[in-house]
Amino acid sequence: MGTLYDKIVKGGLAILLDPDKESQVDFDAIVANGQKAEASMFLVGGSLVSKPLDSFVNNLKGKTSLPVVLFPGSAMQFTPVADGILFLSLISGRNPDFLIGHHVTVAPMVKQSGVEVIPTGYILIDGGAPTSVQYMSQTMPIPASKPDIAVATAIAGELLGLKAIYLEAGSGAKNEVPAKVIEAVRKAISVPLIVGGGIRSKQQFTDALSAGANLVVVGNGLETNPRMFG
Repeated sequence: MGTLYDKIVKGGLAILLDPDKESQVDFDAIVANGQKAEASMFLVGGSLVSKPLDSFVNNLKGKTSLPVVLFPGSAMQFTPVADGILFLSLISGRNPDFLIGHHVTVAPMVKQSGVEVIPTGYILIDGGAPTSVQYMSQTMPIPASKPDIAVATAIAGELLGLKAIYLEAGSGAKNEVPAKVIEAVRKAISVPLIVGGGIRSKQQFTDALSAGANLVVVGNGLETNPRMFG
């Protein structure tokens, strides 16, 4: 794997930006403070992105030297101007479109582009409220009280050859992924562990790292408080 994968292994903070919120959120403040907080990378994407990504990613890359990595909600959310892509397979669900269907559609373009590809097993954990990803993917999240199911799913993803596992409570989640789930999955797999959703404070970010996450993704929390990290 390449340099972006190394950054995920090293871990820390990843900041998620949703292009559709560009007119509602102070992205400049988020970018500036993310750099001060020594974030590892910026992720770009969302469950439903209606704006062209080329201009958004190019504009973002003009404001930061950090890598810009796609976090796609569908096959339409791809641009070759990004530095890399989390090639997400929703392995906790049973919707074939999000397990492999969208991937087949965009795979030739991704390979031709030369962007760094990180095959990632995406596992949706119940965050205490219906989320956009749950609605858009039409899949049920794994109950937060069932870490054994999350563990078995993560192990299956690793055995299938996926290079990272992403535990996601979902955008707008009421609760973050519980520490006991993070800890259980961390003990069961050897690939990097990414955790996101429902993280609205620096303490929650630190707790997720302490529980075993390599990379912790913060999105909505920084939209509300761009200076969360100082």
